[in-house]
Amino acid sequence: MFRPPTSTLVASLLPHTRLSTRRIAGGEAEAAQTPFTEIARKISESIRSKPRWENTLISDFPSLNLSDPNFIQTILIHLQYNPLFASRFFNWIISSQKPSSLPSQSYNTLFDAMLKAKAWKAAATIMRSTKCQLEPASWEAYICGLCKEGEIEEALRAFSELTRLGFLPTLPVWNSVLSGSLRMERTDLVLEVYGEMMRLGVAGDVETIGYLIRAYCEEEKLFEAYVLLREVLSNGFVPDVVAFSKLISGFCEERNYGKVSELLHMMIAKNCAPDIFTYTGIIHGLCKNEMGEEAFRVFIDLIDRGYAPDVVTYTVMIDGLCKMGRMSDARKLWCRMIGEKLVPTAYTYNVLIDGHCKLGNLEEARKLYLEMLDQGHSDSTVSCNTMIAGMCIHGRIDEAHRLFEEMAEKGIDHDLITYNTLIQGFCKEKRIKEAMSLYGNLLATGRHPSTPTYTPLIQSLCEEGNVQEAIDLLNDMLNRGLEPLVCTWDYIIVGLCKQNRLLEGMEWFASMLEKRLKPRQGTFNKLLECLCLKDQFDDALLVLDTMLGMGWRVEASAFQLLINQLCKILGQIAADDLLLTTISTKEEENAAVNISMQNPLSYQCCKKALANGRSAF
Repeated sequence: MFRPPTSTLVASLLPHTRLSTRRIAGGEAEAAQTPFTEIARKISESIRSKPRWENTLISDFPSLNLSDPNFIQTILIHLQYNPLFASRFFNWIISSQKPSSLPSQSYNTLFDAMLKAKAWKAAATIMRSTKCQLEPASWEAYICGLCKEGEIEEALRAFSELTRLGFLPTLPVWNSVLSGSLRMERTDLVLEVYGEMMRLGVAGDVETIGYLIRAYCEEEKLFEAYVLLREVLSNGFVPDVVAFSKLISGFCEERNYGKVSELLHMMIAKNCAPDIFTYTGIIHGLCKNEMGEEAFRVFIDLIDRGYAPDVVTYTVMIDGLCKMGRMSDARKLWCRMIGEKLVPTAYTYNVLIDGHCKLGNLEEARKLYLEMLDQGHSDSTVSCNTMIAGMCIHGRIDEAHRLFEEMAEKGIDHDLITYNTLIQGFCKEKRIKEAMSLYGNLLATGRHPSTPTYTPLIQSLCEEGNVQEAIDLLNDMLNRGLEPLVCTWDYIIVGLCKQNRLLEGMEWFASMLEKRLKPRQGTFNKLLECLCLKDQFDDALLVLDTMLGMGWRVEASAFQLLINQLCKILGQIAADDLLLTTISTKEEENAAVNISMQNPLSYQCCKKALANGRSAF
């Protein structure tokens, strides 16, 4: 990826001059210079007023000369502010005579009419005509319009064509492409286009700098953005508040609050006052880093200092309070927002609904959900997913499934999150058959399952003894290129142990260690129990050594089996060593004595070991 050297960048910030271009569109002044003005005006009025003017236009205006390009051009000028009529008249002319007889100026006039109407596809069709010979100003208007509409790929094609024709776009056009690329989250294009600017010797301005800083921030290259900012500031250039805010937000999310404070002071010193969007980024970063209390203090301080938070700021803070479980404060903030005559968005509603759902206040969540619909917000996948998740969390899986079915009836799409949430809910309630049926429906829709789809299914199948089906799902998951969670391997191993498939369980265990994955404590203990019961003590001791090396502790049931079996087979010395190796606290010492009392020989070994190793505690 291209990385502009900052020294070159700063050197490029020189005064620039926009080349003057003449736009082809004519206008009333041009129309007044032709002898056809009055008749052209009448023809234009007829086209606008008669539904089927094509059938009568020639008979209504016998003097209409279709072979005169100036006459046609004058009519197009009169129609240019109504692109539908202009395009219709133009197509009628083409169907009435050979297109080659029309002058390029007519094509250009129609093209400009399409630009005024933001009819980009129609403009593109005209532009591709061999007769259309646009001047640079029309090209630039077209490119800038496409960038504003988010059609960045088409804009870049037009941009390339303009440079191929030998025209160098003016700086506002370059900046428009940079801005459009950012809006489409194409930071790669921002740096690529800037590289082309440097290659062609186009001087950037402070707006260009702002786009570069924002691109670096989007790619989480905060250090590069910070260095660039400091260098341009030292040369007397001050980017806009958006560039500063983006960098501040990035440092806030990285918990680099020293840089946040520095940048805020820097903005004030450069007469670039932080705005509400700057502080919204700070509040969002604090909430994201689980510093909701500090975020709330910043929010209250903003109000005390006279700032007027907008709906976005309120939504971010309400979300932070909900995540802290402070629903009372979230509700108060909601009421304050309404009192400020701010209208909650659907996202604001969903934030509060989600907060109530997670705390089990499903009735309150339902009221908000219905209120959201009453306020004119359309029911959406997001809002339904929020309600389904709340119902699943609190065991109301049947209600969640009914809402799932209602979504289809209302024409609301199910997304992957919808399926995953409901699958997890069924698995949580031990209803694996319904979960697997939903999984089958997911595949039938053509959607691709994700790791959260498979994990609860594999866990539930293993718990119910369907380990082979779980292994088949894991293999399908791997074939799709998905990375299983570490716990997925634990579910398989424990499931195999429960089915007395100890050899396979040990193979999966060895595979985990080869992949440098850390098995859970419960997995180790289950393997120890099974190995002891199978009299595979060498393997048990190897598993125990690995387990202790990873910092896990032996649970009571596994510990009892180890003590009893080793005392019987290897005698007191082995029991002494095991106890001194595995006991590290007074509580574990008491537990060991209690366990060993169930077997007289174990009890004697335990007493002796503890007496010999008392200094170890």
